[in-house]
Amino acid sequence: MKIGKESEKLEFKKTTSELKAGVISMVAILNKHGGGELYFGIRNDGTPAGQMVSDKTLRDISQAVSNHIEPQIFPEITEVAIDDKPCICIEFSGDDAPYFAYGRAYVRVADEDKVMSPAELEEFILRKNASRDAWDGSLSDKSVGDISQEALQKYLECANQAGRIDFSYTTEADALNRLCLNEDGKLKNVGAVLFCGNPLLEVQMAIFATTERLTFNDIKREGGNVLQLVEIAEKYIRSNIRWRVVLDGSLQRKEIPEIPMNAVREALVNSYCHRDFKSSQNNEITIYSNRVEIYNPGKFPDGLTPQNFIEGSERSVKRNPLLAQLMYYSKDIESFGTGLRRITAACESTSVKVEFQMLKNGFAVVFYRSDEICTDADVGANVGVNETQQKMLELLKENPHLTAAQLGERIGITKRRIESNMTSLKKAGLLERIGSDKTGYWLVKLGDS
Repeated sequence: MKIGKESEKLEFKKTTSELKAGVISMVAILNKHGGGELYFGIRNDGTPAGQMVSDKTLRDISQAVSNHIEPQIFPEITEVAIDDKPCICIEFSGDDAPYFAYGRAYVRVADEDKVMSPAELEEFILRKNASRDAWDGSLSDKSVGDISQEALQKYLECANQAGRIDFSYTTEADALNRLCLNEDGKLKNVGAVLFCGNPLLEVQMAIFATTERLTFNDIKREGGNVLQLVEIAEKYIRSNIRWRVVLDGSLQRKEIPEIPMNAVREALVNSYCHRDFKSSQNNEITIYSNRVEIYNPGKFPDGLTPQNFIEGSERSVKRNPLLAQLMYYSKDIESFGTGLRRITAACESTSVKVEFQMLKNGFAVVFYRSDEICTDADVGANVGVNETQQKMLELLKENPHLTAAQLGERIGITKRRIESNMTSLKKAGLLERIGSDKTGYWLVKLGDS
């Protein structure tokens, strides 16, 4: 039988006469993936050939690994029987890359081992040092006195309810010490962006009239900590996409968004976990007539694609490991490395198209909006409206003489946005003006009216 085929993490050698090549393959795999498996006694196509195995054979392999791989690793070398043929399996891992075999660094490309050029090796080392000196674990210029007690208490309550932290709030200093965010009164960067009272971050949000970045219908910028900005951005999207609202005459109604909100929140949380906090750019929410984009300034990991994570073939690459850990405690993250897969699954289950864009200086999740507005008329009024339009309809049903300015005051948006939404509702056949602008009134045309 075949036990598989060679890959970036799996290498076959027919016999230990290829021991040197096997050691090189181990180093190439270590430098690309941090670990893998090597078999002696297996042909390239994955069929067992068998390999003479003795104590000396195993010792020779162990000595070759020990003498010719730097920094040193400690693999597990075992004899295994495959189709009743003796083979040797080597399982190896390491987190001290770059590794060298016989004085040279290699990297795995598909099922081949490529020598690293001096430039590639230099870039590799720079990336390694950058990850070791992660921004979120470095000290900020903020102190314990800059903490928002409300933000810290709310976070601990969520983490306790999730069962992922077993201590409650007593004092700010005690909580920060337990979370390992306080060093001699100075906050680590992650503590500053999660809990400081004066916001260090902003999110930029905009609505465009068409499919292009030309005419603004709305634009705003708000500041806050990471968790606040996730909530602000989610509310903005929720209020400005269409919802199918089922009104069947009862007090209860069913509301279905054109984009699954669990996928939206997952994308928003990921946009902060994986953003480059050293960048001067803000996270962005842009809503177009045909799509919603969630952008963060943080390049996708080199050598990987979103599909690697959607298929579950890669482990999480954490740009901000402490931030990810803390958001896991509060259950804002369910598990590491599954965000893109969860977004994809949520969109597939609701027939929503989603796209992941690897940009030069960042990453974007793009949700495409449905063209359908009205469906299923047999269940009363089932209409596609956004949250603002829904509030407008409810207020106008109560008082059909309200003006655009009065509606704007009650809902908390500008008169211009009210008028834009009125135009959309009239086009959809949900709102009609009866009489003149001065003495007339609004007729709300829903299935239960």
